[in-house]
Amino acid sequence: MLYFVNDYCEGAHPKILEKLVETNMEKLSGYGTDKYTESAKKKIAEACACPEAEIVFLTGGTQTNQIVIDTMCRDYEGVVSATTGHVTCHEAGAIEFSGHKVLTCQTENAKIVASGLKQMLADFYADENHEHMVFPGMCYISQPTEFGTLYSKKELEDISAVCHEFKIPLYIDGARLGYALATKENDATLEDIARLSDVFYIGGTKVGALCGEAVVFTKKNMPAHYIAQVKQHGALNAKGRLNGIQFDVLFTDNLYTRISANAIECADIIKEELKKKNYKFYIDSPTNQIFVILENEQYKKLSEKVAVNFWEKYDDGHTVIRIATSWATTKEDVEELCKIL
Repeated sequence: MLYFVNDYCEGAHPKILEKLVETNMEKLSGYGTDKYTESAKKKIAEACACPEAEIVFLTGGTQTNQIVIDTMCRDYEGVVSATTGHVTCHEAGAIEFSGHKVLTCQTENAKIVASGLKQMLADFYADENHEHMVFPGMCYISQPTEFGTLYSKKELEDISAVCHEFKIPLYIDGARLGYALATKENDATLEDIARLSDVFYIGGTKVGALCGEAVVFTKKNMPAHYIAQVKQHGALNAKGRLNGIQFDVLFTDNLYTRISANAIECADIIKEELKKKNYKFYIDSPTNQIFVILENEQYKKLSEKVAVNFWEKYDDGHTVIRIATSWATTKEDVEELCKIL
């Protein structure tokens, strides 16, 4: 069975495992106060060209989104997201569970459009009954999007400008940020992400780590007593060294972006094969997620040999599937998939 179902099928990059074994018997302080976590924070701040960055390590993407949104939004505020955003569709209501409504906004190619965001915010405050409504307290986007599409630097600048005009923070979900940075179509660097956002996270779970995400507050704007708030959410890892060591390795010798490039190279090969064989794409994704429309019988046959991700029903006779590559996808598996296709 071939596995192209997601980009976290594998465990961790060997260099991470080597470092975890090497440091295993060291006695280190807990809760992320150890020397490896401090080293990782310095390396990330340097990579972001953001020396004032305040960085916290959490365990998973949904946990990270819920904590960031819940701690930065006031009780009466919600978060603005694309209709296709991860917090909207695939987090089981985790944001609403914390008391913050997800407010959906106009999208194009799975991305929030700055003009649509501005109109939405202006319409809210123009409504004389807005005191009786959920206030838009944050804008959430992801790079890449849920459909693997990319915000250009100009699009990020425009969205950031709207957020600053209406005095709400821009939060960028970077669960797959490594794959965005490794894509040739991308023109928004890690430094741009840090400059234009108020908070973002660098995903490790999907990009070479066993688990872990690095939350970066970019404007000296980390909420007060943040560690206490993280602990209230049940998310403070006593063995904080686990995430610190992993990110220290990922941000040594540019490993994070170097291994991300493998996923893009493999995805490009698969896309070319799909085009040659006249498969129909659901959306044009330049990153490591490939969305294809299959006849239901095709999907059934493919699933007998390849683990792919059911995405959604296209119509009664067709299904949208996702083929995902990762930092660890092998060329041999790609070749075998191409034969099956």
